[in-house]
Amino acid sequence: MQALRLLAHMTQSFSNLNLAPSLARAVAEMGYENMTPIQAQAIPVVLQGRDVMGAAQTGTGKTAAFSLPLLQRMLAHENASTSPARHPVRALVLLPTRELADQVAQQIKLYAKYTELRSAVVFGGMDMKPQTLELKKGVEVLVATPGRLLDHIEAKNAVLNQVEYVVLDEADRMLDIGFLPDLQRILSYLPKQRTTLLFSATFSPEIKRLANSYLQDPITIEVARPNETASTVEQRFYAVNDDDKRRAIKQILQQRGIKQAFVFVNSKLGCARLARSLEREGLVTTALHGDKSQDERLKALEAFKKGEVDLLVATDVAARGLDIKDVPAVFNFDIPFNAEDYVHRIGRTGRAGASGLAVSLVSPSDGRLMADLEKLLKKKVEIEGIEFESDLPDIRKQGRINDGHRAWREDESRDSSASTRDSRSDSRPPRREYSRPSRPADPFFDRPYEAPSEQAKPAWEAAAKSTAPRGLSANIKPKRRVAALFAAQPAPVPVPQEAAQSLETAES
Repeated sequence: MQALRLLAHMTQSFSNLNLAPSLARAVAEMGYENMTPIQAQAIPVVLQGRDVMGAAQTGTGKTAAFSLPLLQRMLAHENASTSPARHPVRALVLLPTRELADQVAQQIKLYAKYTELRSAVVFGGMDMKPQTLELKKGVEVLVATPGRLLDHIEAKNAVLNQVEYVVLDEADRMLDIGFLPDLQRILSYLPKQRTTLLFSATFSPEIKRLANSYLQDPITIEVARPNETASTVEQRFYAVNDDDKRRAIKQILQQRGIKQAFVFVNSKLGCARLARSLEREGLVTTALHGDKSQDERLKALEAFKKGEVDLLVATDVAARGLDIKDVPAVFNFDIPFNAEDYVHRIGRTGRAGASGLAVSLVSPSDGRLMADLEKLLKKKVEIEGIEFESDLPDIRKQGRINDGHRAWREDESRDSSASTRDSRSDSRPPRREYSRPSRPADPFFDRPYEAPSEQAKPAWEAAAKSTAPRGLSANIKPKRRVAALFAAQPAPVPVPQEAAQSLETAES
């Protein structure tokens, strides 16, 4: 594998690229002037038709780094024909999450809006029929998630035998969530002769094995040390108990004057609960996790982008690639289980050279996770204490904490100085304890049980005759009579045929 180590600080103007006028016009309208390091290094290599293995920090413009050169090369096939056969899939872009696929597809549409090249996006959680109709019309650029793409391949909606370019974006995430078998199946449908581009924020041994299997003599481009966080993001770590984390978020938002922020948690259930709790405390909050429908997830992102939502509480489904501009802060309510996810989480702020704040709330049980994070960052993390302001109400009961077992116990960690309270609180009357009202005495229920001396017979049985039926011996005990709710109808007595005939003769 050939590796080219280029200078990370090297920048170049987009005007210096020999882009087609239609692409240059779109780029100028989007306000792009100078290329980011990954763009300056990757675009010329992709224009040459070489395979690329690119590593860059999240938020550095990887989408434009592979989209613009691919569109430039595909302009040779540009045509205005309405025939679907004239618009086969020539570029395939695979991404791990639905939100990221939708975002990349929107960017590609903006780049190609002055060309005749068509693009489409397919991902799960949506009805396949509209996607099928769009694919049947013919598209040159197909953006997809692996699972839904396989559905369309099996339904023969997507034909990939003319694909010339393949992009694996956020490839490490696709491997983390188990997409490797799906990727292998998809790549088996593609022509052997193709250009393959692999982009990721982090490199791992699994990613390198994938590159060795499907990339041909790739050029490795690294504009930053793998797993390195952006220098524009201020990282702060605070030691906070689990019960005080919501209070800490609220205080930091007020102190810093932060209007919007991401809040990341580790579980879907914790995401929903935290969103409801913050909403009750007066913060406009929405949740984003895997159990929500795709329509709900897209609406939540759109509301956050428009500024209608203060806090977007999310799992790591939103940690990768989402490009939402001007997000000033990210809160790690939970330290991520996978240390590499920390790099992606804090990459949601400080994008495109802007400054940002990343706050991580560390509980006493996060020792092992913090050790993994320090190993990844290759530096010792300084964990600070946090003092809560008196004007912010404590969400816990005064002097008591909940141990998670539906019971309150005394807080042993309280400061001894807490005994000297304000004179106003000392003057309060003592709280009356609830006591259950006494039950009036009832001699019938208080009397112990006494068994009767002789078992009394039921009234209906006592009234019945105790004599033996006529014709039976007195020593034979008759059958015990049992009470019935309904009177039984007597069964008909069978009469012999000869007796029946004699009876009819006598009656006649």
